[in-house]
This record gives sequence, C-alpha cells and structure tokens, in this order.
Amino acid sequence: MYVYDHYDQRLIDERVAQFREQTQRYLAGGLSEAEYLPLRLQNGLYVQRLAPMLRIAVPYGLLNSTQLRKLAHITRHYDKGYAHVSTRQNIQLNWPELEEVPDILAELASVQMHAIQTSGNCIRNTTTDQFAGVARDEREDPRPWCEIIRQWSTFHPEFAFLPRKFKIAVCASEEDRAAIHSHDIGVELVTNAQGESGFRILAGGGLGRTPVIGSVVWDWVEKRHLLTCLEAILRVYNQHGRRDNKFKARIKILVKAMGIEAFRAAAEREWAALKDGPSTLTDEAIEHAKSFFTAPAYRSCDAATSDAELTALCQADPIFARWVEHNTVAHKVPGYRAVSISLKATGYAPGDVTDGQLELLAELADDYSFGEIRTTHQQNMVLADVEIDALRGLWQRLQQAGLATPNIGTLTDLICCPGGDYCSLANAKSIPVAEAIQARFDDLDYLYDLGPIELNISGCMNACGHHHIGHIGVLGVDKKGAEFYQVSLGGSQSKDASLGKILGPSFSQEEMPDVIGRIIDTYVDLRQEEETFLQTYNRVGIDPFKERVYASSH
Repeated sequence: MYVYDHYDQRLIDERVAQFREQTQRYLAGGLSEAEYLPLRLQNGLYVQRLAPMLRIAVPYGLLNSTQLRKLAHITRHYDKGYAHVSTRQNIQLNWPELEEVPDILAELASVQMHAIQTSGNCIRNTTTDQFAGVARDEREDPRPWCEIIRQWSTFHPEFAFLPRKFKIAVCASEEDRAAIHSHDIGVELVTNAQGESGFRILAGGGLGRTPVIGSVVWDWVEKRHLLTCLEAILRVYNQHGRRDNKFKARIKILVKAMGIEAFRAAAEREWAALKDGPSTLTDEAIEHAKSFFTAPAYRSCDAATSDAELTALCQADPIFARWVEHNTVAHKVPGYRAVSISLKATGYAPGDVTDGQLELLAELADDYSFGEIRTTHQQNMVLADVEIDALRGLWQRLQQAGLATPNIGTLTDLICCPGGDYCSLANAKSIPVAEAIQARFDDLDYLYDLGPIELNISGCMNACGHHHIGHIGVLGVDKKGAEFYQVSLGGSQSKDASLGKILGPSFSQEEMPDVIGRIIDTYVDLRQEEETFLQTYNRVGIDPFKERVYASSH
C-alpha cells in the first residue's frame, strides 16, 4: 500500500495545525458559524442530528494494521466505542466532541491518515474493487491508478470549490464491484484490439434526487492521458455546472442538459489543450505508483493438497462450510483465498464495528493477511490474502468476536445509511428497518436458496445507501411529518447497470418486513430454475410484484 513521503506528512501535519487554530478561534467566538462551516467541511467534519460526525478518508478502502489499531484507540477514547464503514469505503465517527476533533486529526496524521476532502464540493475519496490486486477476473491492479488520482486530486486548487461534490470510481475486472456507472466519473481499465490496456471513461452518473446511469465520454484513453482526460471533464463541469441550485448542481444534470455529444465535444476541446502537458503521466510516474502495490511474500504451496484438505474440513463441519462458501472467494494465487468479514450480524447497525473488533481485525490482518485489510462499499471488510490452510483458524477467531456471519451477498447483507438516528438530512430512520428485515430473514438455509439479492436502504433522497441500484431499494420519505418508506425494484450496480422502478405508494416502518416478505414470496413463486432475483424481475417485470404486495396490504 502507499506510504507517505516527507512531503505528504508535512502537508497533513500543517493542515492539522491549521484546523486546530481555526477551531480554537471558532470556540472562542472569533469565527462565526458561517465562517467556520467551509473550514470544518474541508476537514471532514459534519454537524449531524445529535452530535458532530467525522468522516475519515480510507483511500480506495485500504488500511494497515497500525491504522486499524489507531482507529480502535480513537473510537475508544474520543467516541462511544464504535465506528461505521460508509459506502465510499471511509470510516465515520458519529459522536466526537468538537473540541477534540483537532486531537483526533493529529492522532490520524501520526499513522498517515486524514479526513481531507471527505466532504465539501471537491473530489471525494476514489473507490475501487475490494478485491483489487487479488481478483481472478481483473485485467490489472486498479490501486496504482486510484493512488495516482488521489495524489492529483488532493488539494488541487482548480477543483477545491466545484459546483457540487464529485466522486470517481475505478474498475479493472470483468465484474463491476465498484459501481462505476453511478459515479460522477467512472474509470474502467479495458483492452483494445491490439492487446493494449487503457481506459474507458464514463461521466454523468449519480444517484440522489435525480438518479442517472453514466454515459461513455471516451471508449479508449491511453494510460498516460488518464489525468488529462479527467481534468478536461472537470473543467467543463467547473465552468458550466450550476451553482444557483444545489439540487441541480451535480455533473449528471449538466451532461443531461447538454447532451452527451455536446458534453463530449466540450471535453474534447479542453483535453486538446491539456494533452502532453504537465499532467501527462510519464512511464516513471506510473511505475512509481505501481511500486507501492507489489505482491506480498506469498508462500509456495501445493494448491491441490490445500483444496483437498479444505474440502474435507467443510464436509466435516457444515457451519464452517457455509462460511467458506459465502464469505470467501477464489484468489489469483494458488493456495490463497480472499475473506469477506460481514459487518451485518442481526441486531447490530449494518456497517458498525466496535473498538474491540477493530483491535482483533488488526491482529488478524497481521496473522493472516500481511498486515492489511480493506473496507468495502457494501460496508464490510476484507482480508485479501489468507492461506487456505489458515481459513479454519481465522473463522474460529472471527466467530468468537461475532464477525463470522456467513451472509455475504444475501438479502441480509444489506447496505444501510445511518439514517434518521444520526443524520440531520434524513427523512426517516434506516437502521431499525434494516434490523427488522434481518430478523425476519434469519434462516440462513432459506437465504441461500434465494440466491444473491442486494437490498439497499437510504434514509433520504441523497441516496447514501445506494437504494436506486439495489435489486430491492428502500427510501425513507416524509409523509405529513411521519416516517414512511418507498420501495423500488430492479436496480443493479453491475456493468449492465440499471435504476430501480418505484413499486407504488410508500409503507409504514411496521409494514416493511411484511412488504419485503411478500416481494420475496413473489420471486420464489415466479422464479424459474436457477434464476436469481434480478433475472426473474427482468423477465416478468414489476407488475406481478406490485399486484401481490398491494393486494396483501389492503
């Protein structure tokens, strides 16, 4: 993973000192609320419903064990003993004291972490596949390109005050695990007819109040021009994006208003002036970024023997077997697997992790995965490099900590924003709905029979829970001062991306488990052999689901 140089560390240390002084002035009455607002946002600090919220950057979801231990310490001493994994692979603290935030930032800086550009109208944390570097279906490790984008975008003076926040995701695999079609810019590593690798660039995707699937700006961009093409798109957005209405300020609105052809032409004009300029990547710069993501010291082993031993262990212990099947995936190196650690145990807020669990995960990262761990945009964690021979020992330790729930990819592995329990923007609570659905579907064998289902819950139209691209999406809405929930079906974050269609009128919180139950019952009745939920939905459409759900609710 990337390691700070002297310049990086000085930059972060100076920012901490600057914000400490700004916070002291604000608390002493020297800065007004309006003056302090942009300063705190530049440092990842929000004011939520009940307390401040600090969003900590986790570049492309990669953490080392030292950083995990620091996060455990911070949650224990400055918060209420737990943290939250966000859908942008970041870490959020929901209960810091304003006076102590500069101390938290100083603690983070001591382990090469920060909260810069996790909020505000700037380029946010670049995200990617949680299995980057180890996935069997990837063309190339996307993390060096994420790091190049991170370095270019951090403190970029031209893009510090964009019309609205800006999000970039990078995908390098056959399966899209980064949801590139629903980002302001999606970057896909592709191969041309000559066998050369380069980039396909999408723009204008996004969720929120006006969900849009991104459009292709360029089908092919040479690697050396990655930053210049991104800069060209951002220049068009910065010049022409609306600043008079924050609800119409995202790049998706601009692309839709201009039309993709006109937008592409404007970006081409900007790009012509940037190509072969200072932002053009040299071979040396690319290789330097790649040097931080070399393969660890994998142990050479007899993969066939390891696989046979794992099969025998699974046959002897069905509980272990279902964890292996659902929470581990094949690795590009024989004798290893990548392990997903579910943060979706029933009865706990999805994505939450305690200080004690963070400490344990640091130990497990050291013991089993070369001292590294990843966060995912599904709000889980991943140990990417686990020897097959060590899986059972790892599983036993995860079990003891309540972290071995074998539900990855199932209905209860749902995405859920903090909602009205924390967020001042939310129309409704998300966490109680998530917990009620998890409790309703607590039969693992039944979940496995249902196959992969993505259920995403957002507490408001900002769509932090990505409800638009869930196979089943749930949106909290305000109905004459009461909390209700609108359901959509058929969304997908895959390369064949789609936005869900609204089922019909909204439901009360108490109705939601039954509503999801009726949707699932309809799927079970209509599915053909081996069909997934999304395949069944795409075949039969929304009407059968609508008829069953609303016929039963009256």
